[in-house]
Amino acid sequence: QALLLVVALAGLGLGLSLIFIAVYLIRFCCCRPPEPPGAKSPPPGGGCVTWNCIAALLVGCAGIGVGFYGNSETSDGVSQLSSALLHANHTLTAIDHLVLEMVERLDEAVRTELTTLEGCGPRGGGGGAPAGGARRQAETGGVPLSPLQVAENVSFVEEYRWLAYVLLLLLELLVCLFTLLGLARQSKWLVIVMTVMSLLVLVLSWGSMGLEAATAVGLSDFCSSPDSYILNLTQEETGLGSDILNYYFLCNQAVSNPFQQGRGAGRGAWPGVVGGARRVPGITTPFPPQKPVLSLEETLNVTEGSFHQLVALLHCRGLHKDYGSALRGLCEDTLEGLLFLLLFSLLSAGALATVLCSLPRAWALFPPSDDYEDTDDDDPFNPQESKRFVQWQSSI
Repeated sequence: QALLLVVALAGLGLGLSLIFIAVYLIRFCCCRPPEPPGAKSPPPGGGCVTWNCIAALLVGCAGIGVGFYGNSETSDGVSQLSSALLHANHTLTAIDHLVLEMVERLDEAVRTELTTLEGCGPRGGGGGAPAGGARRQAETGGVPLSPLQVAENVSFVEEYRWLAYVLLLLLELLVCLFTLLGLARQSKWLVIVMTVMSLLVLVLSWGSMGLEAATAVGLSDFCSSPDSYILNLTQEETGLGSDILNYYFLCNQAVSNPFQQGRGAGRGAWPGVVGGARRVPGITTPFPPQKPVLSLEETLNVTEGSFHQLVALLHCRGLHKDYGSALRGLCEDTLEGLLFLLLFSLLSAGALATVLCSLPRAWALFPPSDDYEDTDDDDPFNPQESKRFVQWQSSI
C-alpha cells in the first residue's frame, strides 16, 4: 500500500503539472493584450522568455547527465548481485555434485567389492555396514537451494530496464537539442513539433519518477533489515531449517555448524570401513582376490578426499561472502543509482514543464518571415527573387 501511495503521488504530480501548463497557456492565449496596428517591435520581456527556455533546456541536459550516471550505477549494482548469485549457485552445484558422487561411489562399493569379499570367507560382514552408514551420512550433505533462476530473472529484467532508460535519456536529449535548434533558427514548425515531444517526455518522466520512487522506498525498507526477510523467504521457498539458514546468513561464532553432527558421524564411519577393508585378508580364503581389494582401497581414498572437499565447501565463509556481495550490490550501488535516476526525473519534469510554458511565448515572438528563412537568396524559386525578376523585366 505504501508503494502504491508513492506511485499515486507521482501521478498526482503529473496531473497538477498538466493542469498548471494548461491554465498558463489558456491565460496566455486568451488574456494577451492586442498588439497595436503596425507595431513591428517585439513586446517587452520577449528576450527574457527565450533565455528562460534556454536555461530550462540546459538544466534538462544536466539532468540527462545525472540520469546516465544513475543508470550506470544501477546496472553495476544489479550486475554485482547477479554475479554473487551465480557464484553461490556454483558452490551449491559443486556440493550437490560431490554428494551425488560420494553416494554413487559408496553404493557401488557396498554392492560389488564388499559383497564379493564378504562372500569369500566364513566370517563375512565386517565392512558392508560401516560403508552403508558412510553412504547414508553423505546423503545428508546436500543443500536444496539454487539461486540460478533468481540470477537469470534479475538479469533479464535489468537488461530491459537499462535499455528503456537509455532510450528515454536519448529521447530527452534529442528533444532538448532540437528545441535549442528551433529557438536559434526561429523555426516555428520545429518548435511546434518539439512542444508535442516535450509533452510526451514530460509524461514519461513523471511515470519513471513514480517507478523509481516506489522501488527506492521498497529497497531502502528491505536494506534496513535484510537478514530476517531473506531468512523467512528462503525457508518458505526451500524448506530448509532455521539452523542451516542462520549458519550461512550470519556466519559467526554464536551459530554452530548444523552439519557438525553429520560430519562427525561420517568421519566416525571411515575407521570402520578402513578397518573392515584391512581385515579382508584374514576373513577370506588363503588366496583373496586382489582386484576387489585394490578397487576398494582406491574407492576409500577417493571418497575420503571428496569428503574433506565437501567439508570445506559446506563451511559458511564462501556462501556468506557471496551473500554480503549481493547485499552490497543491491543496497549500495543499486540504491544510489535509483536516487540519481530519481533526481534526473525531477530535473527533467521541472525543466520540461518550464519549456512547455515558455515555448508558445517564444514562438509568438518569431518574425513573420519565418516561412522563408530557410530559402537561399540566389534560389530562382524564391518568391522574393521571382518578384524582383518580374520588376526587372518590366523596367526593360
